[in-house]
Amino acid sequence: MLETRDGRLLAAWFGGEHEGAADVGIWLAQRGPQQWQPPRRLADGAHAGVDGTAVPAWNPVLFQSATGPVQLYYKLGPNPRQWWGLRLLSTDDGAHWSPPQRLADGILGPIKNKPVQLPNGRILAPSSSEDRGWRAHLEWSDDDGVHWQRGMPLNDAKAIGAIQPSLLLYPDGRLQALGRSQQNKLFSTFSLDGGLHWQPMHLLEVENPNSGTDAVVLRDGRALLVYNPAIAGKDWWDGRGTLAVAVSNDGVHWQRVLTLEDSAHDEFSYPAVIQSRDGLVHVSYTWKRRRIKHVVLDPTRFGKCGPCQAPAPAALSERCTTACGHAADPSS
Repeated sequence: MLETRDGRLLAAWFGGEHEGAADVGIWLAQRGPQQWQPPRRLADGAHAGVDGTAVPAWNPVLFQSATGPVQLYYKLGPNPRQWWGLRLLSTDDGAHWSPPQRLADGILGPIKNKPVQLPNGRILAPSSSEDRGWRAHLEWSDDDGVHWQRGMPLNDAKAIGAIQPSLLLYPDGRLQALGRSQQNKLFSTFSLDGGLHWQPMHLLEVENPNSGTDAVVLRDGRALLVYNPAIAGKDWWDGRGTLAVAVSNDGVHWQRVLTLEDSAHDEFSYPAVIQSRDGLVHVSYTWKRRRIKHVVLDPTRFGKCGPCQAPAPAALSERCTTACGHAADPSS
């Protein structure tokens, strides 16, 4: 998700017959004054494979720097071990888009979650690879995404298998990368020098069934995390039936404050989260692998009523009036 500089809310996702199918493309929707507008298919992998065959599209990520155009990063390829990175640009807040630009060899772009921009203008993209074990890394650009450099892995894949990090930039300048691991807990690592050097990666005492997460630093300095609070089961989807929100003052100790979804036989996963200028928190996620759901939260209410349940889905997103917010089901 992204709030553009003019205040427009955009959501992007990949959709098709099923994850990894050749017809999967990149979709975008814009929030109008009262509801989400019909989604548009922006890109796909038709004729992008070997001998002109179709390949699936994956993991769109929206970003806009302090001065540049809206950027949409995504991947094409038969699977996460063989995909490559691309980006689209929009100079009119998502109304029109450039032709796809393939990123340089070895550059994947932000793999699932949004980049952050440092005070010096550098853009840091959280990324990862799966071709030689699960390894998280950073990519950075000093010219608004035109050229990128790739950093070394943040982890030893034999010790902690880590992918799909979120980047958190705290008011004191600390950076944190955290996300899913193959060890049933979230991984975490900190940098004290703008991402040049990172502390050894470790596991947090936050359960997660090897599923995607996202996080954001709120304006009040707290960090907010959206995740599946369970451990993996026999099947890959086990543990994804509960989707929750937690907050933290230090990025290490997390308090669960809200349950967005709770149905053991369903899947609610791959969240994205941002805070808009009005202070509200916007969360989007896969709803039973059939739709994209949008939830709006008021973070100032967390903790005042204790842990709570989100209400049933509404027609589309409405401005929230409670700590639990209102839910939305834009089509996917």
